[in-house]
Amino acid sequence: MSAEVCLKVNGILFDMDGVLVSSIGSVVRCWRQWAEHYGIPNAEIFMVPHGMRAIEIVKSLVPEIDPEEGLRYIEDLEMNDVADLVVLPGVKALLESLPAERWAIVTSATRRLLLGRLKAAGLPVPERIISADMVERGKPDPEPYRRGAELLGLRPEDCLVVEDAPSGVDAGLAAGCRVVGVAGTHTVEDLKGAQWVVGSLEGVSVGADAGGLEVRFTRVG
Repeated sequence: MSAEVCLKVNGILFDMDGVLVSSIGSVVRCWRQWAEHYGIPNAEIFMVPHGMRAIEIVKSLVPEIDPEEGLRYIEDLEMNDVADLVVLPGVKALLESLPAERWAIVTSATRRLLLGRLKAAGLPVPERIISADMVERGKPDPEPYRRGAELLGLRPEDCLVVEDAPSGVDAGLAAGCRVVGVAGTHTVEDLKGAQWVVGSLEGVSVGADAGGLEVRFTRVG
């Protein structure tokens, strides 16, 4: 059932893929090409685990190769495949409304891929970023979101995490943050671990003052 929600937080930590941009077409194409290159069975129907760091996927599928080699190959493929990259509804206006010191991106993508996708999408690059190659343990471990809160100079409990994947929801909750899920990549039911779920960021508004941020949205779950 839909309900209006108003939250007071001090900072917002956004996932990227599935929250700010949709790159699902590129991800599927590139990982299938990658899988074929490395001789993975049924490469033509391979589905990459969403929300998992590429380096961990590489290590699990082809442990015999240098993981940095496998990571570089998938990065190169994805950097060159951005033709159908889509900025998700409401994202540009929302990001542009936020004070720079109040938000960060916390992503399972590498920094190189993050910057490439933001540039291709025409979205602002935040001053504060936690990427896959900046942490020892990726989502669902809480490390990425704890590090994101630290970048903002905040306690995790004062931050709102915005996620589209169950692994990211789990990471945010484990870090001690409040979490809103964005349906799309996954269903509302899949995101039931989050305190709230929205259909998109289009209906999310944020007001800023000296005391922090006031976040308003209509929940769908």
